[in-house]
Amino acid sequence: MDRLRGWMMYALEDYRPKDGLSIPSVTVLDESGKVIDEDQRRLFRYNIQSGYGADIIFGVGTNGEWNRISNEQRVLVMEIETDELRKINKELEGTGHRRVEAWVGVTGNSRAETLGNLEAALELGADAAVIAPLSIDDLTEIVPFFCRDVARLFERKGKCLPLFLYDNAEIAINPTIPHIRTRDVKMLSRLNFVRGIKVSASKRVLGNYTKASLHFKEQHEFGIYIGNATLIFDIFRPTRGWIGKIREYWNFHLLHNAIPIGVVSGPANLFPREWQKAWQVCCAGDEEEMTIYRTIHECFLQACIFEEGEKKLMKTVACIKYGLFLDGIIRSPLVARGTPALADEQKKIFSERYRKLNEQIRATTDPLWISRRDPAPEALTAAL
Repeated sequence: MDRLRGWMMYALEDYRPKDGLSIPSVTVLDESGKVIDEDQRRLFRYNIQSGYGADIIFGVGTNGEWNRISNEQRVLVMEIETDELRKINKELEGTGHRRVEAWVGVTGNSRAETLGNLEAALELGADAAVIAPLSIDDLTEIVPFFCRDVARLFERKGKCLPLFLYDNAEIAINPTIPHIRTRDVKMLSRLNFVRGIKVSASKRVLGNYTKASLHFKEQHEFGIYIGNATLIFDIFRPTRGWIGKIREYWNFHLLHNAIPIGVVSGPANLFPREWQKAWQVCCAGDEEEMTIYRTIHECFLQACIFEEGEKKLMKTVACIKYGLFLDGIIRSPLVARGTPALADEQKKIFSERYRKLNEQIRATTDPLWISRRDPAPEALTAAL
């Protein structure tokens, strides 16, 4: 283990977790459940917006329906993502825009499948890999899996890449264990290659992980990413008066004085520039602008809610895909089997809600930070 730690320290000594906007890109599927290569590439380019959108593209995550597509298609998305981002980053050189990192979700249904995907990510040259340990069927002990199985893979390959944990109760196998135990995060943060965690949970859970990781890493070595994107408007909200001071103190108390370095936003698939600007104004503490972007975000979430009988269902992934379809970014708005789909009437309802939301965005925001929807190519126009 000491020998392994030695070369891994050298391999990752200069790596710092990327800050900013992470877009968990949706996966564009045809009727057979296979990835549409051309459209997936077009979506990645749209998410990046020539440097005005995503700082990180997170492929094969929950918004990418990783748990509802075949492992063969997961690997294909990884191949497309790393290849297309390599081209995009080449184009961004000399423009003043930062390089965009390609993070790939490598979680499989089993430990063996996950390790196979991680090996593929290494060979493809991904910037980082993301693992949701609570979503792996046969994984009972998280720490030994990383300390032994993952470490041995890196040792065998003679190279490694940064790993980020993914904590999301919605995809946890065991409902009685919705979040990674704090003690496990504490132990995993000792590993040089574990460099952060993406958390879709409350500020308290975020704080638990922050406290755990700081036992063995500095804040610049272990990144906390907010998966519940609305939280950034609360965490970064400036203080006003004694009530504001109390709120600020409580936020810092919960987060142990460590502010998250990035946000992971599913709706940013549709609104990459808007979410990049939202992150910027939150970091700057611009309360007026924060209110504008929070309103836009909440309006979109409301647009994704539909009444079915006595229930109200949120169909975020289906709405994101249908919005991209309406804008001519992708040819197919189909969701994977098992993902709640939009009925025909719901498509009409969402189309009208989406039209009004875009009008609101145009009326209240800087044109520079309105996502550019390029005219659809011939093939797309014909499909629409």
